[in-house]
Order: sequence, then C-alpha cells, then structure tokens
Amino acid sequence: MSDERPATTSSYQRPASAGQRPAGGPGQRPAGGPGGGPGGPRKRRPFQRRKVCRFCAEKNLTIDYKEPRTLRFFITERGKIVPRRISGNCAAHQRHITEAIKRARNIALLPIAANHAVN
Repeated sequence: MSDERPATTSSYQRPASAGQRPAGGPGQRPAGGPGGGPGGPRKRRPFQRRKVCRFCAEKNLTIDYKEPRTLRFFITERGKIVPRRISGNCAAHQRHITEAIKRARNIALLPIAANHAVN
C-alpha cells in the first residue's frame, strides 16, 4: 500500500462573468423608486428656510439655568430636551442649553418629566 496520491490538475475554468451578480437575482433591488420608474425624477422637497441659532443672531440673549422661561422653549411638553436639528441652535449653544436645563432640573426650576410639572 502506498500513501501517495496521484496529482490531479483541475481543468475547471471560471466563467468570464464570475464576479458579477446575475440580473434579477435575490440581491437585486426592486424596480421603481420615489420618482416612479427606474431613473425617474425624484420628488423635490419644498424650500425650507435654514434655521438660525437665536443666541448667535442676538448677542444680548444669555443662557442661564436660573431663567426657566428662556429654557422652556427648548423643552417639549413631556420634559424632553429639543434636539438641535429642530431648535436650530448651533452645537456650542445647544451644549450650553442642555447643561442649563439639567442644572435647572436639579434645583427644581424645570420639570424632569410631564407629570412633574411645576407651576
């Protein structure tokens, strides 16, 4: 008995399109899209005015945790802090507002949640 195996050479040739997916296969996206047909026009959003940070626009406005009236604009009815993309604040002022809201909550000037409303 010999442990030698005959050397086999593979005669398999890869097809020319081996790296491409077949058209209409399981990984294919469905035809159509937001504009109707494939490659059709996309729906355009109506022009919205860019929100401007009110603290950058008006230099005399200050962010202070002792002024709950100013901070109430940046809190929802349920007590959540309004995100930057909705309020229109710049990143630096949004950080200051968040910090001021949290400080005001700690000393009970602002509610932590909806059912904690302070009149």
